[in-house]
Amino acid sequence: MTAITDPTTDAPLTTAAVARIPADPTAGRAPRSNTPVIEFRQVQKTYDNGFQAVAPFDLSVAAGEIVTIVGPSGCGKTTVIRMAAGLSSVSGGELVRTTEQLAYVFQDPTLLAWRSVRSNVELVAKLKGVDKATRSAAATAAIEAVGLGAFERSLPRQLSGGMKMRVSLARAITSAPELMMMDEPFAALDEFTRANMQMELLRLWRLNAFGAMFITHSISEAVTLGHRIVVMAARPGRIARVIDSPSPPTLDDAPRDLDALAATAAVVSELLSEA
Repeated sequence: MTAITDPTTDAPLTTAAVARIPADPTAGRAPRSNTPVIEFRQVQKTYDNGFQAVAPFDLSVAAGEIVTIVGPSGCGKTTVIRMAAGLSSVSGGELVRTTEQLAYVFQDPTLLAWRSVRSNVELVAKLKGVDKATRSAAATAAIEAVGLGAFERSLPRQLSGGMKMRVSLARAITSAPELMMMDEPFAALDEFTRANMQMELLRLWRLNAFGAMFITHSISEAVTLGHRIVVMAARPGRIARVIDSPSPPTLDDAPRDLDALAATAAVVSELLSEA
């Protein structure tokens, strides 16, 4: 039987502890250490037909760090994150993960239409063999954390696009991930909902302090969410530049320098125009 564990201590997370996940967005836990949760060391991907999707690729993601990856279509962004999750094999180089507490959020919420919000949120823990009481408490905390407490009995068809994605996020955080992998999760949302979901993700990050790889086509999204922004170029997919955010998200939700972020977005835009 798989227990849900506290990412700050690796100790089993009891039912009572899960229920005490804080609701205060400024109460986030600090990252456990500076040790990378994942490292790409000259990782590359070449398919059987000889097509090289990703050239030798070096990148690390630290505990509690959000790394956004932005680039044109076909530059290998999704291939990189699929290799990170173990969904695609590595053709060369070495990929090292220091945790198996992973969560993957797809562009589509991937909810089961016949299951309620609560049932969808509990599903992954149930498949892992987590006992009913523990997974129920984790689901309750996660559903409340994403603001869907009044909708836990609703079916996906009764939810808006943004609400469905909140369910997907709630399901992901029930496993207390140390590494969250997100493949353009907000791409299908309207601009207003997308902006709200970005803030929702940062709020959940403050509560849980997970490391994250976040794939996007949106420059503003990459700059808003990232502690570091990886700009990729295509054919074959490779890193054009890694930019440290001049005003990154913080656990205490400190004010951010919008002018500095705008300047960074302009740099990213210029790099992509040359990619």
